[in-house]
Amino acid sequence: MAIGRRATESQPSLFVAAQDLPRSAGHPFYERLNQLLGQAGFDRHVEGLCQEYYAPKMGRPGTPPGVYFRMMLVGYFEGIDSERGIAWRCNDSLALRSFLGVALDEAVPDHSTLSRTRRLIDLETHREVFSWVLKLLAEQGLIKGKTVGIDATTLEANAALRSIVRRDDGRGYQEFLTDLAKTSGIETPSRADLAKLDRKRSKKGSNDDWEHPHDPDARITKMKDGRTHLAHKVEHAVDMDSGAVLGATVQPADRADTRSVYATLSEASDQLAKVSSESEAVMQVRESPAEVVLDKGYHSNEVLVVLEELGIRSYVSEPDRGRRRWRGKGDERRATYGNRRRLRGRRGRGLLRKRGELLERSFAHVLGTGGMRRVHLRGQENIEKRYLVHTAAFNLGLVMRKLVGRGTPRGLQGLAGMVRAVVDGLVRLAGLLRALFAPIGNRQHSGWPDLGSHRPRGLQGTFTTGC
Repeated sequence: MAIGRRATESQPSLFVAAQDLPRSAGHPFYERLNQLLGQAGFDRHVEGLCQEYYAPKMGRPGTPPGVYFRMMLVGYFEGIDSERGIAWRCNDSLALRSFLGVALDEAVPDHSTLSRTRRLIDLETHREVFSWVLKLLAEQGLIKGKTVGIDATTLEANAALRSIVRRDDGRGYQEFLTDLAKTSGIETPSRADLAKLDRKRSKKGSNDDWEHPHDPDARITKMKDGRTHLAHKVEHAVDMDSGAVLGATVQPADRADTRSVYATLSEASDQLAKVSSESEAVMQVRESPAEVVLDKGYHSNEVLVVLEELGIRSYVSEPDRGRRRWRGKGDERRATYGNRRRLRGRRGRGLLRKRGELLERSFAHVLGTGGMRRVHLRGQENIEKRYLVHTAAFNLGLVMRKLVGRGTPRGLQGLAGMVRAVVDGLVRLAGLLRALFAPIGNRQHSGWPDLGSHRPRGLQGTFTTGC
């Protein structure tokens, strides 16, 4: 029998018919997602939003807005953090080419084209795309907007601490320490002298004095794992009924939670008002949240008073501050005691447990498996553009979970194996039950195992046919 061998040298065909080109069966997740976006008119909507950024006829044809935003969605669904990786993955996969609508004889936009398109399209347009996805969720009954949970985390910036400079004169860190050592009397300081001098200084990493020359929006902060890095802060407002992200903001990392909460709550309220006004068929979506659930980092007299003035019931975890004095603080006392009373109720305890589940889940999907924990972009506006599309993809995953049972293509890959495992387990359980409860006289003739002395304690004795 002859063995087929791979040809070391082959002459490529000069002409290939279109029907003879290799075709992929397509990925069922992306096919269903493309069908969902097509039925909702996604491409027409984003083309209308981006009309002003495209000239009628000038130079080479630009990247269609639908292709650009779809490639950003692929970054979330495939867990790719960089635009260079997104472009490579889309160019390599026939299923993703079909999802983008790019023919085999056409080139997928490269990373530089993606970067330029992102810079040209403004932040408000990206926010409109996020609002469009929220409207799609509302039509699927996945948004109510009554109870909103808010939490924040940090993104590691694309900037190194060793490259920071002084805000006043632009000196680097080592140059600043050298001048400081010379001022203190050390003419030729060594690295050990500089390290010793640096350890004794207080507030040596103040954001008021230092910045990164290429990313001024990054701030020196302590990360969740205890390390100190240049970072940005992202904050989610999540619907506590469905887990959908109603608002996502990118803010300076050194901004306290008690200050950043207002921007995120305002963003969530604006998105809810927009969805409820544009979706006439959706009646259950509120125009503004009625309840807000927060952790202890947001607890302050000012936050509680402002929420009470807005008519929003607060469920804010209260840290142990000992005995407090309320002289001359009647409004703060009333708001704090009302929040404490709601926390001790059954609904308050349930919302706090649910807050940890839904908010941490959104961060885990968007930042962990979605690949956004460390950003490859610089500038708060650039990061927020990418992050808005990323969270929009997370919300699309909720719709796909309702339609096909899985919110990501990787989750769909393990569905068949899970179904087989469940079926095999049910078959084994049925066989065991038949062996346990079958008449003894029939076991020897039917091939069922003889339990003998290993019969469970409650089944000792002689079984009859039940007649």
